Amino acid sequence: MAGEVIDLVAQVRAGTGKGAARAARRDGDVPGIVYGGGEQPLPINLEFNALMKRLKAGHFLSTMFNLKVEGQPDQRVVCRGVQRHVVKDLPTHVDFLRISPTTRINLLIDVEFTNHGAAPGLKRGGTLVVVRPQVELEVTAGDIPDHIEVDLTGRNIGDVIHINDIPLPAGARPVIDRNFVVANISAPSGLRSSDNEDDAAAS
Repeated sequence: MAGEVIDLVAQVRAGTGKGAARAARRDGDVPGIVYGGGEQPLPINLEFNALMKRLKAGHFLSTMFNLKVEGQPDQRVVCRGVQRHVVKDLPTHVDFLRISPTTRINLLIDVEFTNHGAAPGLKRGGTLVVVRPQVELEVTAGDIPDHIEVDLTGRNIGDVIHINDIPLPAGARPVIDRNFVVANISAPSGLRSSDNEDDAAAS
């Protein structure tokens, strides 16, 4: 489960609109906005290098932050979008949503696969095909999981792993209301070729 809430430091942005945003970028900041929670939107600036460090650490869109803005009370927020430069792929704007620990939100959560060595299908040369490396879950903001875990113990070639096969943390549920595929174990290419040859010979 998610651990200690991470601090994210920002400054109030003077002015709004494209001109103020461009000025922030010239000063080495990334403009952003904080909205929701029954309060007025708050334009902010985040220091570019500090933001990049958080982005590179991963899980940025599934992490609850403690936003610290001088002159403002600390606020719990989650990121709802990072706009990037179309060529440089660097962040140009960030949107944050104010939340309380009891807020229900939809987040993309990483899927991690464990006990590869205990899967007979993988020992026989099968391949784990990950269809969804992340799944969108509805979770409580105060209890955001770092990931969900798929135990591969006993999995054989041809096995298909659906979302309903995966134990989810308490209070979490899939956003999609169907039993979708998360991964499968496919046959080795040599075995598939042999099967195809047998099928052709039998036809």
